[in-house]
Amino acid sequence: MRKIYILIAFLVIGFIVVENEFSSKEEKIETIGKSNSLETASFFPANFGADVISAPTAIDTLNWKLLGMIKFVKKADKEYGEVMYPVISPLLKQKNKKRIAMTGFIVPIDNVSFALSKNVFASCFFCGAAGPETIMGIKFRGATPKLKTDQYVTLEGNFRVNENDVEDWIYHIEDAVIVKGK
Repeated sequence: MRKIYILIAFLVIGFIVVENEFSSKEEKIETIGKSNSLETASFFPANFGADVISAPTAIDTLNWKLLGMIKFVKKADKEYGEVMYPVISPLLKQKNKKRIAMTGFIVPIDNVSFALSKNVFASCFFCGAAGPETIMGIKFRGATPKLKTDQYVTLEGNFRVNENDVEDWIYHIEDAVIVKGK
């Protein structure tokens, strides 16, 4: 009888592992974006195995597709006349000032400032091949680490959005640390 219980336990654990392996991160992010909940389609109840599977971390992983869900509206500006202002999606506004992880290419702005880009330097926002939503300003925790142009990194930091200052990035990652790609 004990062998049957052990077999059932292995089958249940196997189903959980298979389900997690075949669910892509993008599908989970899209599901979260559509339903505003952390539940995904599953043949197990939402809390099944909660004591076995570790709880989700407080860090959201963003991607460039999600940051690209942006619209622009024309508004008058005192200094520049008519300007296109960003309208950021409600999902991203919810993540404002929260800890996130983001992956991209390092792009130098000047001798001391860097940005995280969806594209490499040769086809980044400044070259006209992409929009302003494909780049994030970076403010590192402590001293700025030694970085190379087009270095592919994953950063963790506090996400900040900007809809009002036309002379600033739309997206920022502050108190950033490199967690991958050093």
